[in-house]
Amino acid sequence: MGTQTRWLVATRAAAITDWSCCQTFRKKSITTTVSCFSSTTRSSSLSCTWSPLTTIVSSMSYDKELAAAKKAATLAARLCQKVQKALLQSDVHSKSDKSPVTVADYGSQALVSLTLERELPSQQFSLVAEEDSGDLREESGQDTLRRITALVNDTIANEGSHSFSILTTDDVLKAIDSGKSEGGSIGRHWVLDPIDGTKGFVRGDQYAIALALLDEGKVVLGVLACPNLPLATIGHNEQHSSSNEVGCLFFAKVGDGTYLQALDGSTQTKVNVSAVDNPEEASFFESYEAAHSSHDLSSTIAEKLGVKAPPVRIDSQAKYGALSRGDGAIYLRFPHKGYREKIWDHAAGSIVVTEAGGIVSDAAGNPLDFSKGKFLDVDTGIIVTNQNLMPSLLRAVKESLNEKASSL
Repeated sequence: MGTQTRWLVATRAAAITDWSCCQTFRKKSITTTVSCFSSTTRSSSLSCTWSPLTTIVSSMSYDKELAAAKKAATLAARLCQKVQKALLQSDVHSKSDKSPVTVADYGSQALVSLTLERELPSQQFSLVAEEDSGDLREESGQDTLRRITALVNDTIANEGSHSFSILTTDDVLKAIDSGKSEGGSIGRHWVLDPIDGTKGFVRGDQYAIALALLDEGKVVLGVLACPNLPLATIGHNEQHSSSNEVGCLFFAKVGDGTYLQALDGSTQTKVNVSAVDNPEEASFFESYEAAHSSHDLSSTIAEKLGVKAPPVRIDSQAKYGALSRGDGAIYLRFPHKGYREKIWDHAAGSIVVTEAGGIVSDAAGNPLDFSKGKFLDVDTGIIVTNQNLMPSLLRAVKESLNEKASSL
């Protein structure tokens, strides 16, 4: 991709994903009127005319990468489903920060790494991912490593691919450790959480394989494989619907919208965020675990907004996927003080929502910046909603945070 073309794509990506712009697209014109608002900057408006070339570049770029990402996430989901069905206590380990990690986390990361490199052999490969092989290289980790290797080989064999020979334990260690990239604002970097929501995975609940691609620091595509998320809309305060069909694959490419299909590869459907503009009719998502986000603060914000429905509490970036298809209208995340958000926890989910017409920002209304390495420097928390509700949500967040600070 040439420098000018890359600039055009990055420029359009920034405009589309910037939370601060409510975009009204004229169906019969390429002129876009953008009304901007912010809690920290002056309101202004401007008119942007996108050339046909920009639109074509945006919609036609990253096709090979998206196809590879969908394949990688789907394969990883199959491995995770197999492990979750027969999860053994010996398959669950604790990392140095006491968070759980399973054989499926490692196996998923290895599969995604191997698949992306196989599908995109001509591209320089850089992967920013959550896991590393340190514990598996210890003597105590050898049995676990052999189990992971067997799972990866079995998943590849069941796919029917003949482009992989049988992998050794060293091959699997190398694949896991290919995720040691630091990311950044230069070049392309894949971003992976091999199992987002490991606690939900261990409980038998929601989790997601979350994969995104950064190009010059901008998220240009994202895939969320959510094996336990129902294909039908989920109800208030429920993780499940009346439908028995589960397994969703959400995917988005910059300038091309967000789509949903079943993990088994059924026909894709374009999805959009809820258009609700009355907070009383809105519902919101938050983390299942109170340790991951302040439920009390979310409750205060919801009360100020006038939200009547109880929160929908589910694990992982499955929340982003559900919100992108209109299951709820708001997602609130307020980690406890001292916690630093990682890019793999939000990269895929953010583009899935923004391409579906939503807005993703930190609690101060700033767009998320994925260009600074593994961490997101956000103000207080992350809020996600549609364009109609964002102004009132920002006010409610600001008031609630001020009240909390004054009470300390």
